[in-house]
Order: sequence, then C-alpha cells, then structure tokens
Amino acid sequence: MAAQECWAAAAPRLPDPDCVAAWWNMVRRNLQHTVPSCRGEDAEGKDRCWYEAALHDGNPIIVYLHGSAQNRAACHRLKLVKVLSDGGFHVLYADYRGFGDSTGKATEEGLTMDAVYVYEWAKAKSGTTPVCLWGHSLGTAVATNAAKVLEEKGCPVDAIVLEAPFTNIWTETINYPLLKIYHKLPGFLRLIMDSLKKDKLTFSNDENVKFLSSPLLILHGEDDTTVPLEFGKKVYEIAYNAYRDKERVKMVIFPPGYRHNLLCKCPMLVITVRDFLSKQWA
Repeated sequence: MAAQECWAAAAPRLPDPDCVAAWWNMVRRNLQHTVPSCRGEDAEGKDRCWYEAALHDGNPIIVYLHGSAQNRAACHRLKLVKVLSDGGFHVLYADYRGFGDSTGKATEEGLTMDAVYVYEWAKAKSGTTPVCLWGHSLGTAVATNAAKVLEEKGCPVDAIVLEAPFTNIWTETINYPLLKIYHKLPGFLRLIMDSLKKDKLTFSNDENVKFLSSPLLILHGEDDTTVPLEFGKKVYEIAYNAYRDKERVKMVIFPPGYRHNLLCKCPMLVITVRDFLSKQWA
C-alpha cells in the first residue's frame, strides 16, 4: 500500500465562520493523503509538511468524493485509492460532514462546500500540478455542484471524473431497486418528493453539467443496477450537447462484472483515466 497520512491543513479564508469551523474540524480529523506508489518509500516516516510539499511534485492530484453508503474506509474505496496510487496519482479523500467520524450535519450545501474547500486548498498547495475532482455515485453530484460553484467564481476545476452518475436525486430515488415495489402505494411518491423538498435536496448532475467547461470523463458499468447505465448516458448526452468544445467530454462504458462499486477491479480503469487526462492537460 502506498504511504499515506492523515493531517490537518490550513483552511482558506471563507465567508461563514460556522462553515470554516465545520470544514476545519473535518479536515483535522480525517483528511487522508495517499501519495503515488512510486513515492511510497520516500514518504515513510515523513510529517505533514512533507506531504503538503509533495502535492506539487508534478504527479496529478485526485480529490475523491465518495458515495452515500458507509465512509471513506469502505473496502471498494480503499481499493480504488490503491489503484489510483499505483497509477501515479496523489489521492485526497475524506468523509463529508455528517459521515464517518466527521462532525456536523450532512446537507447538500454542506457536502458541496466541503468539496469546494478541499479542492481550493489542494490547488493552493499544488503549484502547477493539476487537480481533478472524482465523484462516485452520490459523490458525482457533489463533484458537479462543487465544479459549478468554482466555475461561477471564475476558477474552473482542472478536470472532473464522474463514476456512475445519476441525473438528479429525485430520479435516482424513485428508481432505486428496493423502492420500486412501493410505487403503487397511495401517496408514496408524494411522500418522497415532499421529503426531498423539505431537506432541499436536488443533487442535479443533469443541470450542473450544462454550466461546466472543465474536461469531463464519465465512467459507468454496463451491469450497474444501483445507478442504471441509462442515467450515465443521459448525463453524458446533456453535457455533450451543452459543451462548446466536444473534445472535453467523454464517456466510457465498462463491460459486465463490475456493477456499481467495483470498477476499481478493471485493469483498464487507470489507463482510461490517464489517457483522457493527459490529452486534456497536454
């Protein structure tokens, strides 16, 4: 396993002290940095300062945004981190507020701000090294939310990878396999809609991608039943139609066998990602 460390970072200046405190606490507790495997031996025994300095060594950086289940230590997530590390990437990953051992309450705005702050901090530390937002499942919407915020600030992210994206939380919820059997119950769909509205949850990949300009790579498994392939195709179609530079948008569909969580087991995953990013960043 490549060397990694959990460390505190200096928070950027933010307008809301409560948001700063929540983000600072999250980072202090659980932000993980796994270096590229090629630097594993160099990293042994090093302190926080060494890890921060390593972020501008020229190896690309991925800020990984996980899905809604479990936490950053889920087996398939650690496997992906290992695969990306072996592929030459720095990987930064943490639990959002309200997840794992992070404090605070999980809200769409809060999760989005967590992603924005970590990305901005990574950019501040990386020099000219590119930083990519990588979201999986729910994390895809966190990624596009954050990318839209940064786009509006005039700072488009260097690249975005969406692994198993859905269109929006409403469509994903009502099509979730375990909930489909309840669709005919009187008032069930209304209850779901009211609940999403109450919590102000939209997580709209389908709307967000209309406003982005960053290189965008969509990855989806053909046999994904949690987030069906048709959703990923729809997000790609909307993005492709919206982007002025069509070369910046690509979708790769992986053969059966990897389902929703196991694209990390596909030998072509890192090759696919590195090929796309190297062309975009050339």
